[in-house]
Amino acid sequence: MQAFSLDDSMLATIGGAFYPTGYSMVMFPNESSAVAVADELATVPEGGFEEVMYLTPAAVLSQIAPTVRDADNPLPSAGTEGATVRAYAALAREGHHGLLVHTPDASSAQLMMDVVRKYDYSIAQRYRPLVIEDL
Repeated sequence: MQAFSLDDSMLATIGGAFYPTGYSMVMFPNESSAVAVADELATVPEGGFEEVMYLTPAAVLSQIAPTVRDADNPLPSAGTEGATVRAYAALAREGHHGLLVHTPDASSAQLMMDVVRKYDYSIAQRYRPLVIEDL
């Protein structure tokens, strides 16, 4: 597990909102659940997940939340990326922690969710080209 650091590849081309295609964002009500899931993902028998980034509430609020500032300017977004980021920010303000997990295909997303569902989680979204999928 590594600390999260936002880079340009995680932003939508239009509007610049957080949109990390090929990744899933999962938030948990507490740090211990997020860390436990990250630890378990690293040891999945099918080879583990190599890219798991940990997000503190402060990281969500300082790095991800600001990406929607201009996402609806000059025109409202046709997608839900702004609303999704606002949901992450609301959860972070309540102290929720997150994981950003590389899930390039449906099978990796399912494998990740098999682990995630063992714990209480707040939200789980998979970013595909042009679609944010509820998991």
